[in-house]
Amino acid sequence: MTPQQLAKSTGARIDRAIAFQPHIDAAMEVFDINTTARQAAFLAQIGHESGGLRWLTELWGPTDAQKRYEGRKDLGNTEPGDGFKFRGRGLIQTTGRANYKATGTALSLDLLNNPELLALPVNAAMSAGYFWESNGLNELADSGNFERVTRRINGGLNGLADRLALFAAAQTALA
Repeated sequence: MTPQQLAKSTGARIDRAIAFQPHIDAAMEVFDINTTARQAAFLAQIGHESGGLRWLTELWGPTDAQKRYEGRKDLGNTEPGDGFKFRGRGLIQTTGRANYKATGTALSLDLLNNPELLALPVNAAMSAGYFWESNGLNELADSGNFERVTRRINGGLNGLADRLALFAAAQTALA
């Protein structure tokens, strides 16, 4: 895909699209995000989750929701400080010790000792591809169920209007 297509599909500035384009293309190839339906859904979701390829580390308040990351066993946050240490990173905002461990194993990265590696563009893109594949999102994209894709990524429908607008833009840009 061209940087211009990536910019339109994710809401990114062109300089961000140029910087990320080879990494996102590589992730889509590795994780079989290889049809227009899959690519449009993937690009819309990473565009929303990263604020147009800008935020590779979760903005930290901490908000009330972020404070609840601490001690969340479902995220594998079992040690003091895990909530902040394993806050969202990457283009899909991988969150929690357990998810960092699984992603690190899949990508051959020591994310438990170096969580900041997910904020590097190449790892941010590959972690998004890994999340996408490991959560069956290619199949959901193939079925056209964009809301279920959103729920698997976000746990709900937060930002659905923006995600849908990016999805429509991606479909047009990739046509």
